[in-house]
Amino acid sequence: MPSPDDFRKLTPEEITEVFRRFEKQNPAPATELKAQNPFTLLVSVVLSAQATDKSVNKATEPLYKIADTPEKILALGEDGLIAYIKTIGLYRSKAKHVMGLCRMLIDEFDGKLPRTREDLQRLPGVGRKSANVILNVVYSEPTMPVDTHLLRISPRIGLSEGTTPIEVEQDLLACIPAEFLGRAHHWLILHGRYVCVARKPLCSQCLIADLCKRNGVTEHR
Repeated sequence: MPSPDDFRKLTPEEITEVFRRFEKQNPAPATELKAQNPFTLLVSVVLSAQATDKSVNKATEPLYKIADTPEKILALGEDGLIAYIKTIGLYRSKAKHVMGLCRMLIDEFDGKLPRTREDLQRLPGVGRKSANVILNVVYSEPTMPVDTHLLRISPRIGLSEGTTPIEVEQDLLACIPAEFLGRAHHWLILHGRYVCVARKPLCSQCLIADLCKRNGVTEHR
């Protein structure tokens, strides 16, 4: 990350053009987590912490065929759940989180997902980023879930000088045009996952290479 004096920021016009290009390439971006309903999406989001979407999808595909509600997950029991998710990192603590959030959903929310960030973050294993994912994907709110990809590429591209998730979230919400906000985090995650990778970003394959400020980039492909 460059020093503040060296940081190069995109202009508002450049930011609009960045997202116009993302939209043209992929008009309807979506999460790569596979889920049957809002509840299973929440479970997958909790399981995805420090794990890849691919590993979560592989584990949950057979799980959700037999347990796709809080009641059915609880009926499996913690050990029964672990049998399905043991290939995912931190599976023991995640199993406890999932069992706990299932109980809370039933006891306090009639088995349905809460609609506010505050209530979502009361659920075991659900932090601000996870709550923002649910608000965006399930309830179509223009939130900005900041994961490792957004935290890395937002300064690199020139969208934010932030160094923490909340700083980057606030910067992105302030600078991205409203028409793109609902889809912006999907585009940025996919861009960071497949093009603007951590080591030697694929600038030769990047559709915004002529706009990108390349803050902190010393090597690229």
